[in-house]
Amino acid sequence: MSASDFEERVVTVPLRDAKAAPKQERADKAMAIMREHLAKQFSVPEDAVRLDPSLNEAVWSRSRSKPPSKLRVRAARFEEEGEAVVEAEPAE
Repeated sequence: MSASDFEERVVTVPLRDAKAAPKQERADKAMAIMREHLAKQFSVPEDAVRLDPSLNEAVWSRSRSKPPSKLRVRAARFEEEGEAVVEAEPAE
């Protein structure tokens, strides 16, 4: 794998739009927003974004109805089996 096939960035994902969803759906909406944002930032389809379980824990940390307004994420884009894939985890 060459250096051009691998790209890593720390991205701040705004999750404010999840607050517009009904209380029972806010954490689920925040996860969908995160996936959409990372797919757009790294120019890959949404199904090529893999979210680490620790991101799910970070979004759900304050319960389903109160997800954070933004979250810093370390994301890496690389080629796997000829397709671009993005893996994301919380940034320190």
